[in-house]
Amino acid sequence: MRPPVVGIPCDYRFLGPHPSHVAGDKYARAVRESTGAVVLLIPSLSTPVPPGEILATVDGLLFTGSPSNVAPRHYSGTVARDGVLQDENRDATTLPLLRAAIEAAVPTLCLCRGFQELNVAMGGSLHQHVHEVEGRLDHREDHDAPLDEQYGPAHEVRVAEGGLLATIVRERRFQVNSLHSQGIDRLARPLHADALAPDDTVEAVSLPVAKGFVLGLQWHPEWRWSENLVSREIFGAYAAAVQEHARRG
Repeated sequence: MRPPVVGIPCDYRFLGPHPSHVAGDKYARAVRESTGAVVLLIPSLSTPVPPGEILATVDGLLFTGSPSNVAPRHYSGTVARDGVLQDENRDATTLPLLRAAIEAAVPTLCLCRGFQELNVAMGGSLHQHVHEVEGRLDHREDHDAPLDEQYGPAHEVRVAEGGLLATIVRERRFQVNSLHSQGIDRLARPLHADALAPDDTVEAVSLPVAKGFVLGLQWHPEWRWSENLVSREIFGAYAAAVQEHARRG
């Protein structure tokens, strides 16, 4: 049997003067190591690859974090401030692809920006600056700190019953990293809040009506995933879903 194929949509960024399609090594490595899949990087072209063509090729999708944010026009938000990076090419690729993947029951794992994309694709909205919302923590990382510190434990999350995450992880409270400035404002109606931060920021979601695996996480379980029990449980469940999809052909 052929190995499964997992698609990772890329950011559209300039590397020097060159337009490029970029995906972080940590995501590709976590997918490859946990699922055994061939990792397919999906370009975010100005004319997007049709979702149907992608879904005919892959057995799973992983939507990554990014320095960029979902353009506010996709959730009727206020115009982004100067200096806030956006990626309209990625939005044009990922938002339709998410909806199509869910409909086709293709296993889908959404991390950080991908988590926010999932909420927007399903009809929700975002806080553009969570740390400015009264009562909320500052969820941003210290960009001057070493990577191990940036991706170190930042706060606890508590798992809610009734969602996919509760069926995957054994612990009901655990520490996660935190490297985001935006977060969920209005939770999309079809989604279930699977975990909350101490300030009640939604940190994980699933889709109870989904025909397949759909999980979104605001944190970064891909970072040294094999060294963390919760991350191993998450990627183990995702791997099982991807491998089952591949077996069904």
